[in-house]
Amino acid sequence: MKRIVMIVAALALSLPALPACGAGQAHDAPAASSQVQPVTSKTSGAVTVEGHRINYDAVAGTIILRNKKNQPTESLFYVAYFKRGVNNPGERPVTFLYNGGPGSSSVWLHMGAFGPQRVSTADHTHTAPAPYRMVNNDYSLLDASDLVFIDAPSTGFSRNIGKKEGGAGKPGKYWGVDADGHAFAQFITRFLSTYNRWNSPKYLFGESYGTMRSAVLARYLEMEDNVDLNGVILLSQTLNYDISNADDPQENPGMDLSYELALPTYAATAWYHHKVPNQPKELGPFLKQVEHFALHGYADALNAGTTLSMQDKQQVAKQLHQYTGVPAAFWMKADLRANGGEFEKNLLADSDETTGRLDTRFAGPTMDPLSQESQYDPQSAAISSAYVSAFNSYVRHTLDFKPGYMQYRPEIALWGDKWDWQHQPPGASTPLPMAPNVMPDLAAAMKYNPKLKVQLESGYFDLATPFYAAVHAMQHLPIPQSLAGNISYHFYESGHMVYVHLPALKKLHDNVAAFIHSTEGSK
Repeated sequence: MKRIVMIVAALALSLPALPACGAGQAHDAPAASSQVQPVTSKTSGAVTVEGHRINYDAVAGTIILRNKKNQPTESLFYVAYFKRGVNNPGERPVTFLYNGGPGSSSVWLHMGAFGPQRVSTADHTHTAPAPYRMVNNDYSLLDASDLVFIDAPSTGFSRNIGKKEGGAGKPGKYWGVDADGHAFAQFITRFLSTYNRWNSPKYLFGESYGTMRSAVLARYLEMEDNVDLNGVILLSQTLNYDISNADDPQENPGMDLSYELALPTYAATAWYHHKVPNQPKELGPFLKQVEHFALHGYADALNAGTTLSMQDKQQVAKQLHQYTGVPAAFWMKADLRANGGEFEKNLLADSDETTGRLDTRFAGPTMDPLSQESQYDPQSAAISSAYVSAFNSYVRHTLDFKPGYMQYRPEIALWGDKWDWQHQPPGASTPLPMAPNVMPDLAAAMKYNPKLKVQLESGYFDLATPFYAAVHAMQHLPIPQSLAGNISYHFYESGHMVYVHLPALKKLHDNVAAFIHSTEGSK
């Protein structure tokens, strides 16, 4: 997946004693001292969520991870929000939130989805340059749960301790599927001890690669640390790259399922841009037709390979045109197979525009009209400056965290050989050299804790992690039928970052809040 750029988002009156309390000075160079201490900054504020005022305490700070010799290895940055005036804060739900990448900070979920303030951006067009506007987040999740936004190792203000990270032959200690999962597990258990939250209902909220992290993390917490979770919320899920890869499935010939599961997103995108012949009025019923075709007529044609007759191939190409708006001649030339970048480049080719990848509602000028695939993501280009600029101002001034000369890293380039993709699933004696598939991890967590509930959130216009691929993965988890009912599904007329579309953010908030309320007790 070479093209991928995943953007991959209370305490009663007073907080407990905090290590190294007070606004901390953070540093960009790796710390060498074994006596390195966490730093914190405490502030307070208020947010109005769907008409209800919530007062809160906020802590921006770090938690130090340590190895088996008790040597510090990583300083993980987080921002936590605790609702004030709670009778028993030690039993209030707490949700741990993070984005994906791998290599993404949590700035996206923090500034766009559930923090008490969010940055205002254009819905599906390029947001105007600074000054950007921060607004009260009417749909912050703080009404249902305390919130902890975590920056993954080496991202945001998180830093490796004791050595330079990322040099030749010197990857970050936690740059890998399994190592990353263990880092987050250690952070969470340390956080629970620091803030006396061991008896709180606990939730994981991951987006994009963060959903893969959640599957691994849920297994580690439950089966290694004896921390049962109440719920796992998966936003823009990718648990198995072999089936959710719309970026370059051509590099894995013979594995056609990715093409089939991306087709409903192609159709949804064509519908949004009014490119579907005989445009249906409603998206939902139209997608049901496409989903059926994807796993039947289309799948049959792809499975036939070179044995497919020319007549049948032409018929399928015509049907693909009817569903996607892309000419049948294109589908014939593409051997009925188009990856995400080719579709993004060609859907609006008549106007020299390219659709977004993370959110195909967005479109922007095509970089090279003669290119085969899209060469950038208009959605990422449209909002990234607003999110990064707003957070840098917010964390330094509103949250009063003093990072010194440290640069906030919204993303770092870990895709490719910098990241250890080998994963040791449950039951395996060694890591497996294969495309990562953490479906067995989530299944193991659900079987180990049959009370664990999972909620899937997907956007119809997401070509980074297509919604139908997410559904397929959840419906093929190796779990008994009795546990299938523990999974609930919600879909939105938005993209990968569902919350960019304000009506979708309201629905996302309401669905997740209801999920937490329904699972926080001993039901």
